[in-house]
Amino acid sequence: MHIYNAWLPPPVADATKEEKQSFAGVVSSVKESYVEDDPESVYSTLEWISVIDLFIKAKSDVSLEDVTDLVEFGLQVFTASQDKLYAQVRWGNVLVNLLKNFRKKLTLKVDWRPFYDTLVQTHFTRNTGPEGWRIRQRHFETVTSLVRSCRRFFPPGSAHEIWSEFRSLLENPWHNSAFEGSGFVRLFLPANADNQDFYSREWIDACIFQWDSIPNCQFWNSQWAAVMARVIKSYKFMNWEDLLPEIFSRFLNMFEVPVANGGGAYPFSIDVPGSTRSLFPSQTPAKAVAKSIVYLLKPGSLAQQHFDKLVNLLEQYYHPSNGGRWTYSLERFLFHLVYTFRKRLQREKENPDSNGPIEFCLRQQERESFVRTVLKLIDRGQYSKYENLSETVAAATSILSYVEPSLVLPFLVARFHMASETMTATHQLKTAVTSVAFCGRSLFFKSLSASSMETDDVNEGDMFRDLLMISLSNALLGIDANDPPKTIATMQLIVSIFSNMTTLDDDGDNLSFMPAERLSDWLDEFLCRLFSLLQHLESSSVLNEDARSPATSGTFLIENSPKYYGMLEILFGRLSRSLYNQAIKKVSKFVKTNILPGAIAEVGLLCCACVHSNPESAVSQLVEPLLSSVISALKGSPLTGFGGSGNFTSKSLNKARSTLSPALETSVDYQLKVLSGAVTYGGHSLLRYKDQFKEAIHSAFESPSWKVNQAGDKLLRSLLGSLVLYYPVDQYKSVSHHSSLTPLEEWISNKDFSNDEVRTGPTWHIPNDEEIQFANELLNLHLESALDELLKICQDNIHSDPGNEKDHLKVTLLRIDSSLQGVLSCLPDFIPSFKNGKVEKPPFLIAGATGSTVGRTGLREKAANVIHIASKYLLEKKSDDSILLLLLIRIMEALGNYGSGEYEEWNNHRHAWNLKSVAIIEPPVNFIVPSNSKGKKRPRWALIDNAYMHNTWRASQSSYNLYRTSKNVSPSENLDVLFNDLLNLCVHSYDTVRMLAGRSLAKLIKRWPCLIAKCVLTLTENLRSPSSPEYTVLGSCAVLGSQTVLKHLISEPKFLSSFLLGILLSSQHESLKSQKAINELFVKYNIYFAGVSRNIFQKSDDHSGSDFAALVSEIGSMSFESSNLHWRYNLMANRILLLLATSSRNEPDLSSKILSETAGHFLTNLKSQLPQTRILAISALNMLLKESPYKVSSVNLQEKTKSSLEGTLSNIFQEQGFFSDTFDSLANVHIISDTENSSSRGSIGNSSFQSLADKQITRFFFDFSSSWPRTPTWISLFGTDTFYSSFARIFKRLVQECGVPVLLSLKTALNEFVNAKERSKQCVAAEAFAGLLHADVIGLVEAWDSWMMAQLRNILLTPSVESVPEWAACIRYAVTGKGKYGTKVPLLRQRILDCLVEPLPLMVTTTVVSKRYSFLSAALIEISPSRMPLSEVQLHYSLLRELLDNMSHPAAHVREAIATALSVLCSNIRLHASVNKDYSTENAKHTIIEKHADSWDQLLVNKASELVVAIQNANPLDNLADTNTLSGSDSNSPDDVQWMETLFHFVISLMKSGRSAFLLDVLVGFLYPVISLQETSNKDLSVLAKAAFELLKWRIFTNDHLRKAVSILLPLAEDPNWRTRSATLTFLRSFMYRHTFILSDDEKQKIWKAVEKLLTDNQVEVREHAAAVLAGLMKGDDGELSKDFRERAYTEATKLQTRRKRRSSSGNSSVASIHGRVLALAACVLSVPYDMPSWLPEHATLLARFVGEPSPVKSTVTKAVAEFRRTHADTWSVQKDSFTEEQLEARL
Repeated sequence: MHIYNAWLPPPVADATKEEKQSFAGVVSSVKESYVEDDPESVYSTLEWISVIDLFIKAKSDVSLEDVTDLVEFGLQVFTASQDKLYAQVRWGNVLVNLLKNFRKKLTLKVDWRPFYDTLVQTHFTRNTGPEGWRIRQRHFETVTSLVRSCRRFFPPGSAHEIWSEFRSLLENPWHNSAFEGSGFVRLFLPANADNQDFYSREWIDACIFQWDSIPNCQFWNSQWAAVMARVIKSYKFMNWEDLLPEIFSRFLNMFEVPVANGGGAYPFSIDVPGSTRSLFPSQTPAKAVAKSIVYLLKPGSLAQQHFDKLVNLLEQYYHPSNGGRWTYSLERFLFHLVYTFRKRLQREKENPDSNGPIEFCLRQQERESFVRTVLKLIDRGQYSKYENLSETVAAATSILSYVEPSLVLPFLVARFHMASETMTATHQLKTAVTSVAFCGRSLFFKSLSASSMETDDVNEGDMFRDLLMISLSNALLGIDANDPPKTIATMQLIVSIFSNMTTLDDDGDNLSFMPAERLSDWLDEFLCRLFSLLQHLESSSVLNEDARSPATSGTFLIENSPKYYGMLEILFGRLSRSLYNQAIKKVSKFVKTNILPGAIAEVGLLCCACVHSNPESAVSQLVEPLLSSVISALKGSPLTGFGGSGNFTSKSLNKARSTLSPALETSVDYQLKVLSGAVTYGGHSLLRYKDQFKEAIHSAFESPSWKVNQAGDKLLRSLLGSLVLYYPVDQYKSVSHHSSLTPLEEWISNKDFSNDEVRTGPTWHIPNDEEIQFANELLNLHLESALDELLKICQDNIHSDPGNEKDHLKVTLLRIDSSLQGVLSCLPDFIPSFKNGKVEKPPFLIAGATGSTVGRTGLREKAANVIHIASKYLLEKKSDDSILLLLLIRIMEALGNYGSGEYEEWNNHRHAWNLKSVAIIEPPVNFIVPSNSKGKKRPRWALIDNAYMHNTWRASQSSYNLYRTSKNVSPSENLDVLFNDLLNLCVHSYDTVRMLAGRSLAKLIKRWPCLIAKCVLTLTENLRSPSSPEYTVLGSCAVLGSQTVLKHLISEPKFLSSFLLGILLSSQHESLKSQKAINELFVKYNIYFAGVSRNIFQKSDDHSGSDFAALVSEIGSMSFESSNLHWRYNLMANRILLLLATSSRNEPDLSSKILSETAGHFLTNLKSQLPQTRILAISALNMLLKESPYKVSSVNLQEKTKSSLEGTLSNIFQEQGFFSDTFDSLANVHIISDTENSSSRGSIGNSSFQSLADKQITRFFFDFSSSWPRTPTWISLFGTDTFYSSFARIFKRLVQECGVPVLLSLKTALNEFVNAKERSKQCVAAEAFAGLLHADVIGLVEAWDSWMMAQLRNILLTPSVESVPEWAACIRYAVTGKGKYGTKVPLLRQRILDCLVEPLPLMVTTTVVSKRYSFLSAALIEISPSRMPLSEVQLHYSLLRELLDNMSHPAAHVREAIATALSVLCSNIRLHASVNKDYSTENAKHTIIEKHADSWDQLLVNKASELVVAIQNANPLDNLADTNTLSGSDSNSPDDVQWMETLFHFVISLMKSGRSAFLLDVLVGFLYPVISLQETSNKDLSVLAKAAFELLKWRIFTNDHLRKAVSILLPLAEDPNWRTRSATLTFLRSFMYRHTFILSDDEKQKIWKAVEKLLTDNQVEVREHAAAVLAGLMKGDDGELSKDFRERAYTEATKLQTRRKRRSSSGNSSVASIHGRVLALAACVLSVPYDMPSWLPEHATLLARFVGEPSPVKSTVTKAVAEFRRTHADTWSVQKDSFTEEQLEARL
């Protein structure tokens, strides 16, 4: 049994024993309600879902057989309801919950394939069903969670099947299917014991190869990193040692941080389609990286060394001054490192055997190294400005302090002292206090265990004890009304410290860290500070006075009430008797002498805490004085007679008009509200003051002040609750001592709980007879008599003065409301009525009660009847009085929605109380004291708090679902009456009234679904009726839009037609608000549309017009333009028509007629006058045109069949001029923006023909979420923005449905529009032409030969520029591969390519030349390289020759187009070669007999290197002044420069497109030209070189390429041109960072030497740059290299210093060598910006001594010293102790 259930109040806990049986009953009922042969019966199982959920949330003790049964049944139902998304969502969620709770106990075998089929069918096919996107989104989330839950149950062999299934998707990394494939691999690949044989070394190599194929793409990295992490975690036996450098290199480069002044994000991240990104998780890969690292650690492994190195490189980015967009992923990294580490230790501790051999488990030494490394990150991030990071750091410190206290706690102590001493950074104190609060328990453990051991640790123990004492004393200073964050942190600290101690005693010295007399003083000081805080509080919000005026004063203490109230409760609960008496005296005096209207709630909570911990003594000292004070204050004041005495006459009322004085009103209001807080947990101690309470409440209701009436209402409510409810009494008292350390309290874990431990549970307040009797008396006084009075007012018209009547009604309703709110569900519920007349025993689902029963059902029924009469009366006479109506609705809510009060309370509490606070969690892994817990431990009070809330939740739910599933029960008549009243009130003219009534109504119909029918019919009638006022429409829309109503539209034909026609016939409500509400309702219906169930299609018995076909034709008639409806309604009608038509698809006798009529209708709509309707017609045709009888592939398969739509469609498009009109109207949809660069992607959503009101409805449909293009787009020349693939697809589908006649009809329209001047017309022509070319129908080849080919040539040769992007997209569409993964070749692809490759006539403009290359690039991108047929390979090679020959083309835009085409071409050739190794070389030899065929790559690299020299010699930059060159380039070599520009474009294109993985050898060769030509006299060339340089800095080179790169870079560092040397330095810094794990030591040393050599370069800029680079290299490298360099720098500089002293003259050293040595020293000093290692003081001092040297040495020294001061300023107070006096003087 779960601890929360064992700790329920005894009466409830006993009743929970029956839950096992009731669950078994539910399982069998669910199974009975499902009939296997009838897929529709799944809808009848859905009503049980919420019941099953109840048992899960109630943590009921149920039998495992039933759970297994239910899960297997659920999976069966889930797979059977393939096309019912809503049913799958509901079942999927409940299965996920069941598996989450029982996964470790179940043994199942689940097949993965059905889940994959479901996903593909619903989310990865083009023509998806009509369901709304919200449902689809939830469906995807559900299925993927279900797969994740079931992964552990996949049978043996699944991993192999899954990998081979998705391996083919990954073939072509430049196709979007690769992204999908990686997402699927991550989602499905299981790592359970059954599949471990699959994970071989070969598989890992394949995985890494695959991972390499797309560089710098966060989505891709996330997927593969997650797969690797899963394998590393699950299979300890695998040996990863030789892969570690490669793996860590990847980890490092996945964090996008700015290296060496670079950007902090990939400059060219690959474009992953939005849909794929949103479907598969691709947040930061930090979690996977952390998980992999933690599970790679093993004794004797090198992983820890690599981890150290990674942290050295990343730690600088954790520092507060280095924040940026990367901070989030670094924060997640730290979080997951620590939490995964904790989980791993816990697992190894719990079951050491299951983790394989002992040598895989972490030992003390490994734990220590790990913690030491993570502490570096903690140290940097502790005071981050990014709040999440500083919180994560505090939590991480807490967890690690239990693992390695000897490392973590001293660090914590030092930090705390530093923060409390700092003057400059006061914000640090809050963080430091939080850290101590989070580590409170480990500090206690360590100090006590140290002192009990009598060893050297005693000093350490004292240190921690002092810290606790100092922090507690400091805590008093932290309580400050002007510094909320610090005050909250301080409260958290007090909670943390006192939750650990058993009692705070003032006798005996068991209190380990504070002597007894100090404690008494501390308590006094604490209370003084607290009272001062309360007196100075200021409310953060202005109060609003209405019937629900909040009792809260809205200060920061209330917003954080859990911490404030928790602190008070724990403090008072732990005080010993004498200390408690000392405290209560002070509190009592404070409360009596102060009236603080600004801190009512805070003082109330203070009194509540006092009373809760000792009711007897607190009631007499706090409650009694307040009561007497209130009674005496109200004694002489005037009375109204409304409070129940009934003695009101007009004379007494007029006298009472003289209200209370403001001062008296304020003080009485304050005291009553404080009283209501104080009595919350008073219980039977309050009985002594029975009569005083009655009198005080009576006087409050009799008072003429509304404020005092409301305060009386609060008191009555609190008093009733305190008498009849169950609540824990001794929650904050300490019960059990820690087993080994007695002064500490034992904390409890709910996982270790067993049934014999009930004794530590709470003592509950169970009302005794006297309390119940008193409660009944109060109900008689304020509920029964108030009801009688209310009846009298409404029926007998007893007041002549309307003002008096209003006041009387207000007070009477308030009394009823507060009585009902006080007893909640202790007043028995209505008895439902049964269809067959005999009353059955109510069923039982789960146990729950909020308190003992008071009153009787009759009282609730009487109240319902009286309230019904009052409601009629008020709506008739007082319908403009919102306060009365709101009170009335709250009473209806309390009467009708039994248990809703408890639910609200639970909901508010759940959001408020943060039990996850690390301060009160002791992790299961505790190395300080022996502990063998299975889960986190928490203080007993926190668990009791949870049990109390669990009971409240059970009380709200125990009867909520009882009758939802039984057919012969209906709500009682009294409830019906309330329902009708609420139905009237929810269309009231006041907003607030409508809202409250609507909310109440929604709860009611959710509990009683049989009421929905009346609700829908009434409210849709309001929409139809032209006479309905605006507010009625608004109210109706609000209720109709609720989830409960929308859900029921699935299966009820009558509701559906009433709802749809209601919306469509509401156009006469023309006000803006009404239209907006109707729009929102309609959009909501669409978003949540879940299809319709089969019974909607069946003919109804009474033919009441709900016949489906009739409904469709009625709506169809509205959707024509001739129907004179507003365009928005026309659009709605069209949309509904589409939904109904697609929903009827599986209904054979209806569908063909409806579908063909609808398709015809939408085809005609393409030329509609209304732009929105046209656009909807496009999405409609994309859904409706499904068959393709004329497609070449389908003809071969079967005899030719006709499409069911062909007849209707042919008649339409063969009308005269149909396509010209259609093109015309579609051209208007394309809005071409004036500025080329402003993206017109969403042009439909935000185009100029939209007004704001209409955006609501149009934006929803036209997201044009095309799945084309299926390959990433990076080329700037392609504007796919104005080419809508959904348009192209309609034309394609039309041709496939109706064959050649369409081609003929389109031909003339196309001819006209291809040559049109307007760009928008060209767009449409491009779309239509693309659709035709891609259609693959019979007769297409003939049409190509007769007119299409000529048309394409014509397009190619037209010299216009502006429509190139559309035509390029048209070509791209036409050659796109067929099939989901684009691998089948379209019919015309080869012909189109041949047509493009054909040489151009001689005299054409450069525009046409560049256009041809753009078209070629577009076509080549879509080719799938791994499966190219021979003809395409030959085409590639012949094109390659042409491109290489034209690289020096004179026109710049042509060169760019050539480079782009070349990048696509070469990468295609390479990928093809890597997949088909033997094939390609053979064929290449046959196809091209040319000397450069194979060696194009060598040729490019060699020529580039030759030209660099030529270009540099042609115009040396440094003597520009001497050469009189014109236009900046030498006349000898324009060709060379142009060739080089093309080359740089080629590099840029390769990097941007993500295609560089297969051309690394070529890229390495290009490093030389790119770095050498950074600065030339030819500006264009240098700009390109710089762009290529920026991109190459991000590229990671692997093994052989890396060696080659180093061999190219080292000579460049000695280049004669100093600008080249400088550029090489910049490159080397990024290069070393990116490759630090995979460079060999030898290579690192060579690079280091090369940089060091440049310190003495004769160009001063190079020297300074080299020093900056060295400082950066030292930051990341803690190895021998930096140590060696530091020592050398120091010795050299010392030698120099002594030499300079000896001969004060300048000596014979060159300036460069002196400057170089000083720079080396400066680099050492600047390499540790925030720390103070032992060598730093000497280096810094020596550096400062060079300040007397001449420039440039002097400026170097002053800059370095200034930077040193700046970075060490925050911690200087501590760090200056590292310097001697003499050193400090020298430095200053």
